[in-house]
Amino acid sequence: MAFILMTGLAACAGNTAPTPSAPDAASSEISASDTSASEDAQAAASAAESSTSAEPVSAASASDEAFSEPESSDEAAEPQDATNGKGTLVVVFSATGTTLGVAEKIAAIEDADLYKIKAAQEYTSADLNWNDSGSRSTKEQNDKSVRPEIGSERVSLEGYDTIYIGFPIWWGEEPRIMDTFVESYDFGGITLISFCTSSSSGIGRSGQNLAENARSGNWLDGRRFSGNVSESELQEWIGSLK
Repeated sequence: MAFILMTGLAACAGNTAPTPSAPDAASSEISASDTSASEDAQAAASAAESSTSAEPVSAASASDEAFSEPESSDEAAEPQDATNGKGTLVVVFSATGTTLGVAEKIAAIEDADLYKIKAAQEYTSADLNWNDSGSRSTKEQNDKSVRPEIGSERVSLEGYDTIYIGFPIWWGEEPRIMDTFVESYDFGGITLISFCTSSSSGIGRSGQNLAENARSGNWLDGRRFSGNVSESELQEWIGSLK
């Protein structure tokens, strides 16, 4: 049975970088996440996952992370104690639930534990407004040195030899809270595989950024998926990694 392990969010990256180009209009989670352009802009008002705990829960499916896509109540959870008992762990940050759905499918296929990263200060619909140059997420993505604080409890990596790390694409890159996460752990002896959701933007340098910030672990090339990716497509991808 897959386990849901909750971990808070907190992301950012290096010095003042040039203002990133506007996120994918159709991107899901945040301006550059995936679903549909209309869903992204309209649903943003109800985005933001509620905090969750790391209780064991069976993996489930969900749709792509639309920047403005609201999260359903059943996706919310509270920070829990991290537990593990399998060789594979799926770590995910999902502000609206889209990336979570893909993570749950991967966890089910791999019979892996699932750990959700939660931000200490949750993202509101206003925070996720990519049309607002003064919104929290826009400011964070424009400053690579930002490291949003994670609110969920730490997860023990003992016993894991493979970790999938999932996130939405925000302004062409990983959310800064993902940098907070990878800089907080020692991944020595662990193989890490990143995956992301967006409507069209690729994973870009996100995987490389995470590997450089982690400074440990064996990082494989990651891949971008739409929020409604099929289980068969994920199985084919996972099979190609082995």
